[in-house]
Amino acid sequence: MLSEIYIENLAVIEKATVPFSENLNVFTGETGAGKSILINGINAVLGQRVTRDIVRTGCKKASITGLFTKLGKNVTDKLDEFGISHENDEITVTREIHADGGSVARINSRAVTVSVLKEIGEMLIVIHGQHDNQILLSPENHMAVLDSFGDRPELLKEYTESFKNLQSIAKKLGSIKKLQVQKNERMKKLKDITDEIGSLDLAADEYDELENEYNLIQNMESILLALNKSCMILSGEETENVVDMLSECGNELDSVSDFSEELLELSERLNSVRIDISDIYGELSRIADTVDIDQRRAEYVTERYNEINRLKKKYRCEYDELIALYEDSLKELEGMQFSGEEIKRLTEEKNALLLEVTEKAKKLSEYRKLAAESFVQKVTEELRFLDMPNVVFEISHETGKLTIHGMDTMEFLISANKGEPPKPIAKIASGGELSRIMLALKSVIADKDEIPSMIFDEIDTGVSGRAAQKIGIKLRQISKLRQVICVTHLSQLAVMGDNHLLIEKNTEGDRTVTSISVLETEDRIREIARIMGGEDPSELMLRNAEEEIKKAQQI
Repeated sequence: MLSEIYIENLAVIEKATVPFSENLNVFTGETGAGKSILINGINAVLGQRVTRDIVRTGCKKASITGLFTKLGKNVTDKLDEFGISHENDEITVTREIHADGGSVARINSRAVTVSVLKEIGEMLIVIHGQHDNQILLSPENHMAVLDSFGDRPELLKEYTESFKNLQSIAKKLGSIKKLQVQKNERMKKLKDITDEIGSLDLAADEYDELENEYNLIQNMESILLALNKSCMILSGEETENVVDMLSECGNELDSVSDFSEELLELSERLNSVRIDISDIYGELSRIADTVDIDQRRAEYVTERYNEINRLKKKYRCEYDELIALYEDSLKELEGMQFSGEEIKRLTEEKNALLLEVTEKAKKLSEYRKLAAESFVQKVTEELRFLDMPNVVFEISHETGKLTIHGMDTMEFLISANKGEPPKPIAKIASGGELSRIMLALKSVIADKDEIPSMIFDEIDTGVSGRAAQKIGIKLRQISKLRQVICVTHLSQLAVMGDNHLLIEKNTEGDRTVTSISVLETEDRIREIARIMGGEDPSELMLRNAEEEIKKAQQI
């Protein structure tokens, strides 16, 4: 339980030490005095989200420290799990919020993450505020409330585990089937590649030779024309024979070469040229005689050359890369023999799990049906005690598809007025009725969990008179099972407290300061009288307040 909390520089609270009793603690004070700030401080040490604007103006940080005693085994086990030392079943939890952003959390002076603090905090205190009434307005939350009432939590746990296994198998099976589709698509693509490229039966060194032959075929007409023209020139068919002219020129130089070394050299060179030209003419003539266009060969070379270039362009690669693409695709295709054994095994496993989950869902549904009968009876009794004598409380129960929560859909129905059929809470319940319904639910499930402390923040919203008194009595009853901390504006609740704390806001100089004090007998009487009749209560109001306190203590 929360034995004490120390607050420093939290909004308008400069410094405050707040002690708590084991039973019912009530906080009162005028509107705006700072009761919500106190709740924010408790939330902070429980690891809930806080913002830096909660730091008192002009201060570097706010600090809140809570002392928790009589820890349950679930808490000490969790502390051991995190390696946090503890003695005498108590811990101190500190949260510092810095004005420039960020916060620091400590348990027994050891720094911990906020997530660790939150995980432990959820085992120490549960806070019910006005916004928690929204739980009642959302039918999807109703079944969780009923499940927390039941004494067979293993049914839901076992079902949830099996359902998650089913989800996992279904997800894996879906992934494999998706991969199979992708693999089939890949196999089709690889087959297209190997069929298309393989049909050409490409050779490693073929392309260069093919390209040369293709170029020759494409330019054959020009080549023949050039050969014939050259032969005609060299043979003298159109002009004087070049070879004869060079021979005649050589003879002339030979006749005078004995008289000059220079002329001799030129004569020799000219003779060499004549021999080369004569050889060239012979080669050209031979080539001209042998060059012939094989039309079938030309068509084959042209078609093959163009087809290879088409594939090069299609697959955006060079010739050697095209051959490599074919070989790699063929190898990958040969290795892609998909086995259906895994799909078959997972399908069988999924079907078996589906049967198992369905059976567990039916078992859970049957138990919920039985638990709902007892739950409805107990909640109805609590609501009638809380001044709703004509209330009819029911739970609609439908079954459908399997979800993580089972096969059930459950919703609380209520009729607060005699003769009216029960309807969804969201459609008919007033603010005061919501508060009493939530308190009834909390009361019914109060002994079902291990959380030692409960905080009710203005649960009296929308109620007054006898209904408020009944709420106070109910809070007092719950406080016999666990520590209760209640923030209230009503005297009917305040008089029920075992420990009454007053939150006051005062002005000191140019600053607003909130103080928290434990009220003893006389001060408590005056505060109760103030709540009942306003400031400066009369003697009669003071006597009434004292009487109400005495009566409350006798309940």
